[in-house]
Amino acid sequence: MHMTSALRATRLSILDRSRVRDGQPHPEALRETVEFGRLAQEWGYHRFWVSEHHSVPGVAGSAPTVLAAAIAGATDRIRVGTGGVMLPNHQPLVVAEQFGTLEALYPGRIDMGLGRSVGFTDGVRRALGRGKDDAEDFDAQLTELLEYFARGRNGVHAWPAEGLRVPAYLLATGSGAQRAARFGLPLVIAAVSGEDAMIEAIGNYRRDFHATEWGSAPYVIVSASVVIADTVEQAHRLLLPEAWSAAYSRTRGEFPALISPDRIDREPMTERQRRIFEDSLRGHIHGPESTVIPALESLVTHTGADEILVHTSTFDRTARLESHRRLAAAVLAGAAAPALA
Repeated sequence: MHMTSALRATRLSILDRSRVRDGQPHPEALRETVEFGRLAQEWGYHRFWVSEHHSVPGVAGSAPTVLAAAIAGATDRIRVGTGGVMLPNHQPLVVAEQFGTLEALYPGRIDMGLGRSVGFTDGVRRALGRGKDDAEDFDAQLTELLEYFARGRNGVHAWPAEGLRVPAYLLATGSGAQRAARFGLPLVIAAVSGEDAMIEAIGNYRRDFHATEWGSAPYVIVSASVVIADTVEQAHRLLLPEAWSAAYSRTRGEFPALISPDRIDREPMTERQRRIFEDSLRGHIHGPESTVIPALESLVTHTGADEILVHTSTFDRTARLESHRRLAAAVLAGAAAPALA
């Protein structure tokens, strides 16, 4: 299979949200994430990130720095981090101490991916001691966090973080691209509002990038949903569980565990749920390698991405792992990507 040098030179990484399948205990989903991180290293991926969600039945990943520590302990080469820690939910001092501890234990392998979302519901925000307006102070929170790594703040020191170099990455939501440029941070972005809007945001980020001690040049990580299967139809079917969860959450206010495609076939949907469900099936890169690789090449060409952060959710755990293995084998030069046992 022919592949452009641009895609060959692009780093390939994974974001895993520790999605829970119907009937599965949350602890089992977390253990699967740790094992997934070990396999990602074996297959040659550059980094493996986990996310932060609170009181979500379908997502087990609620404590990303703790989970990252478990993954880092189970691996020895791959970079490990968060995509991301939602800074408005935490005190910057505590976040600095947590990442400083990770870097002290696993030097040179820790990434600090940061986002600005707050809790999904009023109840979760109250439990976290936060409100919707807390995200408005994100610039001040980010400045405080970075100062703890550099020199401390107002006589307060975030040991062992101070003096350690933990790369920070900013997840782009709303004005996130401009903020990343202003702080001189790498940008993590997805086509949430469409590919044209994403490309425009990336262009503005590169144009307005201001070099700081945290970054000397723009660096763009594009997050994309990618599924590889033997046919386009099989890959499309693997996308159904996540699309159904999106439709359910948007209409019932709760993000559920993943259910099987066969069960989805039998589930009644309102007109609104059907519309959300079908919208959620758009924008994914899916199919066999002969379809996925050209689509990834196009994505890299149009965005100039330095790295692709792949995320995949489906009910079939084996099919999801096999998708990532096949992607590594097709894209990563020299990756052994051995088959699953």
